[in-house]
Amino acid sequence: MASIFSKIVTGEIPSYKIAEDDNFYAFLDIFPLAKGHTLVIPKKEVDYIFDLDDELYAGLQMFAKKIALAIEKAIPCRKVGVAVLGLEVPHAHIHLVPMQSEQDVNFAKPKKKFSPEEFEAIRKSIADQL
Repeated sequence: MASIFSKIVTGEIPSYKIAEDDNFYAFLDIFPLAKGHTLVIPKKEVDYIFDLDDELYAGLQMFAKKIALAIEKAIPCRKVGVAVLGLEVPHAHIHLVPMQSEQDVNFAKPKKKFSPEEFEAIRKSIADQL
């Protein structure tokens, strides 16, 4: 059975897409830690990030860098934090979280809530920086 992220890539499940290319897809996390929290995934469904072949792994990192730089321009923050957890969804992914402090990347804290209109405005502000 395809992961939720694979269903997002194919359009079966809607997402607030930031960017995609032939191999990668970036979209807003719908349970964000901060405004602009973005997930970056390979389109190929691989559970564990370190099981990606070297070329796909390197490509994922380069794609994430491009997205992180766009987030920095769109969302006021000191830096964009990077986290790889991967226990909730069996599909490799990178979290990019705009941060003012390291506490902004604490996954135990309550998630932010945004309306569909707010998510769309955030998505557009990041995508426009690419």
